[in-house]
Amino acid sequence: MKITDDIHYIGVNDHEIDLFEGQYVVENGMAYNSYVITDNRTAVMDTVDARFREEWLQNLKQALGDRTPDYLIVQHMEPDHSANIDAFAKTYPDAVIVASAAAFTMMKQFFGTDYADRRMIVKEGDTLSLGTHTLQFVGAPMVHWPEVIVTYDSHDKVLFSADGFGKFGALDADEDWACEARRYYFGIVGKYGMQVQNLLKKAAALDIKMICPLHGPILQENLEYYVNLYQTWSSYGVESEGIMIAYTSVYGHTKAAVELLAEKLTAKGCPKVVVADLAREDMAECVEDAFRYGRLVLATTTYNTDIFPFMREFISELTERGYQNRTIALIENGSWAPTAAKVMRARLESCKNITFAEPVVQIRSALNDESRAQLEALADELLR
Repeated sequence: MKITDDIHYIGVNDHEIDLFEGQYVVENGMAYNSYVITDNRTAVMDTVDARFREEWLQNLKQALGDRTPDYLIVQHMEPDHSANIDAFAKTYPDAVIVASAAAFTMMKQFFGTDYADRRMIVKEGDTLSLGTHTLQFVGAPMVHWPEVIVTYDSHDKVLFSADGFGKFGALDADEDWACEARRYYFGIVGKYGMQVQNLLKKAAALDIKMICPLHGPILQENLEYYVNLYQTWSSYGVESEGIMIAYTSVYGHTKAAVELLAEKLTAKGCPKVVVADLAREDMAECVEDAFRYGRLVLATTTYNTDIFPFMREFISELTERGYQNRTIALIENGSWAPTAAKVMRARLESCKNITFAEPVVQIRSALNDESRAQLEALADELLR
């Protein structure tokens, strides 16, 4: 696939995968993107997953024609992008491998060699001339691994963004970009908001007309839309007006309370109410929605003097990713010693800039007039 006169796409679509990184459901597969820049000298941008070695090498050969590559630029060492470095090195023994110092350390760990006789170590601000195209390297440590660099082609004004601006889904999947990019971002990159902010500041100084990520489609229209979303996500801002209610329920009484609260919120004019049964829905999608909206309701039962396991996992997923700048309301259910609200609040103590809404709704086994009144008061508070 031709991207510009000199840049070609040589990546692959993976429709065999069911779980990305062993945990994220990807019904529409994944794309492992790789690119080649042909100039006086030729540079290959990253490789692909090990299972697609032959397809990728064939794509590369077809794009090169009768040429041989001069450089392999390694931006990210995660195996879905780096698995074929050694295969490339053996196929093209005269090519130089270009990467950060940290990346070469990882190559030694993965392949038993750091290619000391054919490597070029680059850092922030270094450049590499291919002829017409000059590549500028930009450090992006912890977006989302420590060795990451991204690359800017000043001739075609293309940012090769590594895992930044990536998404789940193969390139031939017809799906909304924001939904799967958001789930990808908060699942995989979300912990490193400050590092993403640092990279966005560096990118703002570049004249970017196109973004070529390592996952998902090439972005070349309305770039402001994508950049603004990344600004919101990485600063832990609120993307959409609405309220998410995440719950677990054993015998249906907590679920009944959640459904009643959702009805009240909708009736009182809440623009969007998202209800998620944590035991049955994709956890990554639940995490995505928790970061999307500014207000979150957590409802669960006391369970073994703690909280129900799926709620415990959900809160851990949020705290691990730096959940902050939100309003949280708590609903607990317990037949003899309800402590769920106390436990949930303690597990959220590490989160920054959290406002806990009042009242805390307490259900003793099943809804009654008192707990219904508490739900009414909570709905008013959340919409204030």
